[in-house]
Amino acid sequence: MPFREVVGHRRLLTLLSHAIARGSLTPSLILSGPDGVGKRLTAVAVAQALNCVDRRSTIDDACGECSACRRIARGMHADVQTIEPGDTGSIKIDQVRAAIDRAVYRPFEGRRRVTIIEQADALVPGAQNALLKTLEEPLPASVFILVTSRPDTLLPTVRSRCAQLRFGRLNVADVAAVLERSHGFSRAEASTAAAASDGSVQRALALETETFLDARSDAEDLLHVAGRDVRTRLDQARELLKGGGSASSERAHLGARLEALSSVLRDIGLLTSGADARFLANIDRRPALDALARSAGPERIAQTFAAVTRASDALERNVSPKVVADWLAVQM
Repeated sequence: MPFREVVGHRRLLTLLSHAIARGSLTPSLILSGPDGVGKRLTAVAVAQALNCVDRRSTIDDACGECSACRRIARGMHADVQTIEPGDTGSIKIDQVRAAIDRAVYRPFEGRRRVTIIEQADALVPGAQNALLKTLEEPLPASVFILVTSRPDTLLPTVRSRCAQLRFGRLNVADVAAVLERSHGFSRAEASTAAAASDGSVQRALALETETFLDARSDAEDLLHVAGRDVRTRLDQARELLKGGGSASSERAHLGARLEALSSVLRDIGLLTSGADARFLANIDRRPALDALARSAGPERIAQTFAAVTRASDALERNVSPKVVADWLAVQM
């Protein structure tokens, strides 16, 4: 996937494409950020831009269509290798040593050898130490790209030897566009899934849309009674607990509604501050958000958001879901 086809992150992608065009790309890179926002696709785009056989000097990108680009996209190019966690969930020292041994040789058919380490936070300490010499004294015509959502788990000595590019979350419109274009979602389905994605395509694909819609509806109902008498709020809070069955399902049920509350409150805060509506997560609920924003001032929104955050923390610490729901209702 060439840079132009990666959704979002235009500043970072432009930086990378210009560095490749000028021949100044650093040979050791860390691409960090949330899961499902395009880090791996960007690593593949770098490999394509470095080895495309049909690049024009006026274009800072790969063609995406030549034999080299197609084989890199399929993971079949002789000069591009990917290391991933094995069955144990970790990347062992033998995997890294084998990759380094292969990277020593001159490119077989392209211009640069590219080694992509997927989920680099899975590197065991010995494997990270094995990388140090290569990262500090880069091999000729070789690039190492570490892709991770948890860069702080990498050894400081590894991080200090790499240039790190931090990827942010995608906006809702970008997530929806990817779902429609690449995963066969209808526009309505894409909008709903994107609203609950927290800026991650991966998360959007894993969501159960109906479950999210129910959680968001319960969250909005609770917000509509905020500021009313305590009994009304407590009665409404019971709707947050209808998980059915075991305590664990009740806890998951409440957790989903607290997450939906946070998402809706963030959007209401954006509206009251006059921010660009394109950044709304729940854009499909714009009329409802406008109504809630009119009925709550910035101070109440901030207080409610803080209460929801504390409730989520308490739920994670195994406080009883009923206690958490009742406490939240009283705070609202």
